[in-house]
Amino acid sequence: MSGLNASLGYFLACVVLAASTRTLLKKRPRLGFLSELASSFMLVACRMEVQTIVEVGEWAGGLGPDVTLTVLSAVLLVHGAVCGDHSGNPGLSVTRFLQLEAAGAATALAVGCHFLGAHLATLAAQYYWSLELTDMHMIKNLMSSDCSTSLLVSPTQGFFTEGVCALVFHLVHLFLRRRAALIRVLSTAALLTFMSHAAKGYTSAYVNPSLAYGLTFHCPGFTFTEYALVYWLAPFTGKLHTMGKVSSFWTVYPPNRVKKKKKMDTRDSLCSPGMILALLLYMGHIPRIFAKNLLYFHKTRFRVRKGGEKEKKK
Repeated sequence: MSGLNASLGYFLACVVLAASTRTLLKKRPRLGFLSELASSFMLVACRMEVQTIVEVGEWAGGLGPDVTLTVLSAVLLVHGAVCGDHSGNPGLSVTRFLQLEAAGAATALAVGCHFLGAHLATLAAQYYWSLELTDMHMIKNLMSSDCSTSLLVSPTQGFFTEGVCALVFHLVHLFLRRRAALIRVLSTAALLTFMSHAAKGYTSAYVNPSLAYGLTFHCPGFTFTEYALVYWLAPFTGKLHTMGKVSSFWTVYPPNRVKKKKKMDTRDSLCSPGMILALLLYMGHIPRIFAKNLLYFHKTRFRVRKGGEKEKKK
């Protein structure tokens, strides 16, 4: 339990740092993009400690899988509550850009802050491990140069797994963005915890390029290009094999009335960027690219007379 107590103190320090930075930046809206740096730093630093508990704590500290899942869900809940709309996820920043909710320069700054925050978090975590406050951290410090990769399958299988998880995540995020903050934070944390547990034997379902960069890109086993293919390209690339899968999303989550479907050969596959595909399924168009709605239309409440208004009877 001493190792867990030290980890809780580390988590608390990361939360206080991120919350303090966000509070200070509220008075300076022009520097708001730095809130993404603090959010990314907190997320990556805390997830690196969670990864330490998973890799070492289960056999060196006597912490079971139930403890690791509880800690992971708690970290995601606190991160969502503290950081709010600043998710620390480059994919969500690009989504806002495609929805015309953010300018190109602001999006580029935010994405740069995401990766800078992830890099600073790795340095902070390595310094924390070097202190060797507990046996768990001493072992992690010895293993830091030879860490275990999160990609436990071939790059092709990892690409497909990460792409599907990213597609589901972005769809859920789009459907929850207008909901209350409490519902949004709880649902997002539950979804990410479930996907991380379900995909732990594949890619761990990070669905966050900067998070994956901080957690697994420096681990041996695969090249930088292979990691980038799985954890950077896959979140932006999803694959639906038939229109039946697309129609299942319309049936469960109908944002509006569906336009008449075009015939399509089910033998062909529909390949499209996963994040863009999620946005297309939700809105029917990509505001940054084209304005015409390809999937849905709004039906007017009142009928418009074809012949114009009739003259009133005298």
